[in-house]
Amino acid sequence: MTKIRRAFADLSVGQVHYASCGDPRGETVLLLHQSPRSWAEYRHVLPLIGRRFRAVAMDTAGFGESDDGGVPASIEQWARVAIELIDALGIARTHVVGHHTGGVIAVELASTFAARVHGLVLSSTPYTDAGFRRARAERPPIDEVAISGDGSHLSALWQKRQGFYPPARPELLEAFVLDALKVSGRMEDGHRAVASYRMEERIAKVRQPTLILRATDDPFAAPHAKELKAHLPQARVVDIEGGMVPLPDQMPEAFANAVVGFLETLP
Repeated sequence: MTKIRRAFADLSVGQVHYASCGDPRGETVLLLHQSPRSWAEYRHVLPLIGRRFRAVAMDTAGFGESDDGGVPASIEQWARVAIELIDALGIARTHVVGHHTGGVIAVELASTFAARVHGLVLSSTPYTDAGFRRARAERPPIDEVAISGDGSHLSALWQKRQGFYPPARPELLEAFVLDALKVSGRMEDGHRAVASYRMEERIAKVRQPTLILRATDDPFAAPHAKELKAHLPQARVVDIEGGMVPLPDQMPEAFANAVVGFLETLP
């Protein structure tokens, strides 16, 4: 199995952590995680994609082991830091794969830094327009819990996410909680950044070949696949049956096979 190597790059925000697999001379696939996760969301995907490509999974600035430099969280800022990372790694152009929040960052990369992005994979990615922003403003925080002296907030965090995770896979929810605790007090940064992103002003600039992955049992993201497809006529939609919110962790083989199968068709 391809070995995962982990490292830090010194960027404008400080140290940014990433993990990689595969031949560093090959085509690169940059993988961007959901909030408030880390590169570990792709722990089992990296070796699979790394058999064919150089796979790089970064911790978004401010998440996992990456610094945020004190810069306010936003999709635009996170995309700029991603470009800094691929610059630091000497990568001229990369495929980009994003899941949930990572997919929104991927849209920003493909629209604003078009020459740097070859193929695009949007996994369980929301379409964020005025309607999305209004709806999100009316909802309570997704993951935020008040710290309690008896530790009951840990159980509350688990229970908030439990319905979106496979019932027989507690290790997936445990991985989420471990990452969420690393950004305690800032768990909502990713959700707020997504909720304020004006995708409707960017998406028309996305011209790259695009794959939309729809996890059929992800009630939050699955309905957005149709909206994304309407704005990305070049896109293909592939369903991953039974996929839920933790799709890369939950079904790494199906996820990696869909990504590699699509990217291998590109010129």
